[in-house]
Amino acid sequence: MKYQGFDLSGKTIIVTGAGTGIGKAMAVGLAQAGADLVLIGRRPEPLKEAQQEVLAQGVQGLALPGDIANLGFQMEAVAATIKAFGKIDVLINNAAVLFKGPIEETTEAVWDTTIDINLKGNFFMALAVGKEMIKRKKGKIINILSNCSFVAEHGIGAYCVSKGGLLLVTRCLATEWGPYGLQVNGIGPAFIRTPMNNPVLADPSFVEWSTNRIPLHRMGQPEEMVGAAIYLSSDSASFVNGAVLMVDGGFTAC
Repeated sequence: MKYQGFDLSGKTIIVTGAGTGIGKAMAVGLAQAGADLVLIGRRPEPLKEAQQEVLAQGVQGLALPGDIANLGFQMEAVAATIKAFGKIDVLINNAAVLFKGPIEETTEAVWDTTIDINLKGNFFMALAVGKEMIKRKKGKIINILSNCSFVAEHGIGAYCVSKGGLLLVTRCLATEWGPYGLQVNGIGPAFIRTPMNNPVLADPSFVEWSTNRIPLHRMGQPEEMVGAAIYLSSDSASFVNGAVLMVDGGFTAC
């Protein structure tokens, strides 16, 4: 008999920031593992393309264009998911923005946008979904963190602050919601080749430094995040709570 612990058939999973990069790769990978997907993203066209790739895996896929920084949209998205699927098994908080520049040049607009999406938006999205999960005494929330949740990186200060805060959100929710049967964990990528990272990838000195800093001496690909997402979404991770699975090529081991 084959091990069935990673089978996601029958599970409903919300992925935010699902139109491109890590979010899209995880959504398609989770669909290949059998899950039905709800895809959230700010840009309708990339989101529609991701939806088509999900549907091609033979599962259901609902696309909900919108901004998680809008708390009203969050409530609408949760309600639409419940209406379509009757439940939410997993939330993957992946939506994020990144601005590159010296920290002393951080503007109020950059700070507000970064915190509103990366920290506030993900926090309240977790609350909106978590309240539904608490009713069922079951559910998993996975926050996409970063090596920057643990170490400061030059030139992306606001991003580092937001990801450090999201690490504490993960731990706080894990401890408070564990008694309800919920598990809240994180995945910590390092430098992944995604459109969001284009500003830092355009800097040759940064690319050289980062690839030398990572023991595998290369950057990661979005598809290399899929295994961690499947594991933490699956029944195999039923006793994993408050943990961070680093997918960083060994960056934080050094």
